[in-house]
Amino acid sequence: MIRIVIIDDHPIVIDGLRNLFSNHPDILVVNTYKTGQEALQGISMQEVDVILLDINLPDMNGINLCADVKRLYPHVKIIALSLHNEHAVIRSMIQNGALGYVIKNAPGDEILTAIHEVSEGHKYLCTATRAALISAEADQHITVPLITRREKEVLQLIGKGLTTQQVADQLFISPHTVESHRKKLMEKFEVNNIISVIKMATDYRLL
Repeated sequence: MIRIVIIDDHPIVIDGLRNLFSNHPDILVVNTYKTGQEALQGISMQEVDVILLDINLPDMNGINLCADVKRLYPHVKIIALSLHNEHAVIRSMIQNGALGYVIKNAPGDEILTAIHEVSEGHKYLCTATRAALISAEADQHITVPLITRREKEVLQLIGKGLTTQQVADQLFISPHTVESHRKKLMEKFEVNNIISVIKMATDYRLL
């Protein structure tokens, strides 16, 4: 029997989880809590194997609560159950002791798998979470081109639709210099047109 505690302030989520577990006699929901403080007090009076923990709670941050629970009750396994799928949030929960991370709209089978895996001491990330981490790791390997202050100014004005002459007039440089900057930018971003440079620079948050 896996004894579950749900910490979430959304009744719909709690009802949905109860319905999901109703057909699985090996999973028992021993209690549910809407706030972190209620949970910390309640867990001390119960035998709990796994906690399903929402990250956004009305009284405290779920990431901090995760750390508090692991400090006070190190034997309890924690699965983050969240709408957030940003790699920074995922990493923070794992670093603070969560063994599992599941998105709230994940299929029921993934939630069940997470509970069984985590109860055995194994880590489990749902499909969407794994994809988010893989994407984040891929982004970290992207080399962002270094552009000078003047190149950035030229790029910003071109992005606003100004012609070469208009950019030259606004920056008090020659049209030839503007074209040189344009060519240099395309070389740095390894593309053949300035539109692609603008898009990539925006994606890299250089503009």
